[in-house]
Amino acid sequence: MDASPQKLVIRNIGMILSGKIEAPTLDGDCLIAIDGKIADWGRAKELDTEGATAEVDANGVTLVPGLIDSHVHPVVGDYTPRQQQLHWIDSTLHGGVTTLISAGEVHMPGRPKDIVGLKAMAIASQRWYENFRPSGVKVHAGAPVIEHGLVEQDFKDLADAGIKLLGEVGLGSVKDGKTARQMVGWARKYGIQSTIHTGGPSIPGSGLIDADMVLETGADVVGHINGGHSALPDDQIVCLCENCAKGLEIVHNGNERAAVLTLNTARELKKLDQIILGTDGPAGSGVQPLGILRMVAMLSAFGDVPAEVAFCFATGNTARQRELDTGLIEKGRAADFALMDQAQHAPGKSLLESVRLGNLPGIGMTIIDGHVTSGRSRNTPPAMRLPQVVKG
Repeated sequence: MDASPQKLVIRNIGMILSGKIEAPTLDGDCLIAIDGKIADWGRAKELDTEGATAEVDANGVTLVPGLIDSHVHPVVGDYTPRQQQLHWIDSTLHGGVTTLISAGEVHMPGRPKDIVGLKAMAIASQRWYENFRPSGVKVHAGAPVIEHGLVEQDFKDLADAGIKLLGEVGLGSVKDGKTARQMVGWARKYGIQSTIHTGGPSIPGSGLIDADMVLETGADVVGHINGGHSALPDDQIVCLCENCAKGLEIVHNGNERAAVLTLNTARELKKLDQIILGTDGPAGSGVQPLGILRMVAMLSAFGDVPAEVAFCFATGNTARQRELDTGLIEKGRAADFALMDQAQHAPGKSLLESVRLGNLPGIGMTIIDGHVTSGRSRNTPPAMRLPQVVKG
């Protein structure tokens, strides 16, 4: 096998979005990735572009870190029994999403709730998505839903087996803040990140999780702060924004008005870096392949946020909150990108202005770990310009 470095050169980039909310745009028209990691970017004439094993002509479109969906409910492979749908992950890739984060594999038919069974399913889920990436998409799965009977050793066992996430607190039998806080503490002790359900019940067996329980539990991410589906009253959402120091997750599968309230409150509190985005699908609302793009456009348009900042909610903010090696244009980070342009005939003088007006961009290509994983999107409106592979 050829052991020489694999070098990807992306030329003629019109604009680079960094994913960094403190500096959301970068100067440059070229990016280089070596062996699936970002190596350099800037002006092509100032970079070492020789020896490329693969080359993409961006044709003036915008390069964005691959979008991240912070809240999905996968089951197995690229199939969801929740809506009897195949290839939902591939369809999501065509919405520019290259990484998915599980909030629990709760739609598995017959999901085990005994301790041995739930641990076994979590480990199996983590393994099968580690070993199989649908259409190249990175699925961080194996997120057990906590149940009564778990003890500290169980969390150590899960962590030792590679589990790094808890499913939504509140979707299992543990529904009181005291018990949940103890288990979230055990999870954190062993490096497992937690998310808590917020708002009214979403599926049979779940229940209301109000601001008091969210604060008492102290989970790392306030899952769907805008409800999934039903949001908390305004004063409770404001209270959570004021008192939570980590992820404030807004989802497509929630209340849009509450989403804008969360955004406005976070901005007043200078906490925009805590805003992260998810879809909360597959769910009763179905699968939302363009859900993250729609959230970016909606929050930019109705939340009065520059589009380049709104894209950070779906990239760098989530990467930092979730401790991922993608989502930011930084040397050594995974070379995961979405190349996009203003949609044909959409209003606005540029991609950013068009998104600010609430329009979706057109996805022309996705790249994961330095490899092209999709071309022109079958789901977004057609882009004005398209990148193309010219080598490799």
